[in-house]
Amino acid sequence: MIVSRVRHGDTHTPHSSSRRREAVVPDHALLVFGFIPPDLRATLSERFALVELDRARAAPWTGFDIAVTTGIVGAGRREFDLCPDLRLVVSQGIGLETFDLAEARRRGIAVAHTPDEIAEDVGDAAIAMIYAVLRGTLRADAFVRAGRWGKERIAATRRVAGRTVGIVGLGRIGRHVADRATAIGMRVLYHTRRRAEAPYEWMADVVTLATRSDVLVLACPGGEATRHLVDATVLDALGPDGVLVNVARGSVVDEAALLDALEGGRIHGAALDVFATEPAIDPRFLALDNVVLSPHSASITRETRAAIIARMIDDIDAYRNGRPFFDAAAAP
Repeated sequence: MIVSRVRHGDTHTPHSSSRRREAVVPDHALLVFGFIPPDLRATLSERFALVELDRARAAPWTGFDIAVTTGIVGAGRREFDLCPDLRLVVSQGIGLETFDLAEARRRGIAVAHTPDEIAEDVGDAAIAMIYAVLRGTLRADAFVRAGRWGKERIAATRRVAGRTVGIVGLGRIGRHVADRATAIGMRVLYHTRRRAEAPYEWMADVVTLATRSDVLVLACPGGEATRHLVDATVLDALGPDGVLVNVARGSVVDEAALLDALEGGRIHGAALDVFATEPAIDPRFLALDNVVLSPHSASITRETRAAIIARMIDDIDAYRNGRPFFDAAAAP
């Protein structure tokens, strides 16, 4: 980083109101592969020159060894072909399903992401969504705002404690959901491809998990391996008293089947932070009062945003200074 002293004003005396200020001149340019949040862009811009990747440009983007992206945008063969000097891709987010890790590994491109920073807040959000559906938090708010209190009695809701939550995926996020669910008196079951070291009962398949659960929480990776993992069969197994909570990826759920189940009363309700098409979600969701909708914001807290940005900058610094950092492309 180059630091230059910038004198403000034509003259300077010890008693002048002008003071010397330090202006940071970027000494490295980063390619940006797609939309990044304003707070991340602002912080990166303080230290680096940001250049937007134009995928329509025929000429290769030479001279750029670092790129910034998100788990939604990802990076793969197309971006690697366009950027022959690329050696590091830094991503905001936990998801890696939009990255071609094998190709990155083959080309010697490191992929750094933020798997640890969001898990606690997403775990909190999943529990909040369970309460929102079972205890009718949003309905109660709307009931008061509509002036109905005092004129009629609000409908009874459902207790959370004592119910069984089935968690699909017991990684960082899934474990935080399980810890919090246990603390509020819920019984925890889970499904993963292989039994995990955990004090909860493992279910070998999602249909069995749904059959035995009151609430099904999705906390698994996205990608082809889990596409439409929750379909009509799983929803029917969850049943008319069941609740679906999705803080994973929209692709994990067959949304057409979910909408049919919600509209037909085949499940009690749902809370969704992610969707198959974002932000242009299926308008059928907007007409339903048994689904809670959230704009992919389960991880968006001030604390998590600060931690994510700090992690990304630290990974960039580690790469540039030869310090070790976690490379998802090199992980087994």
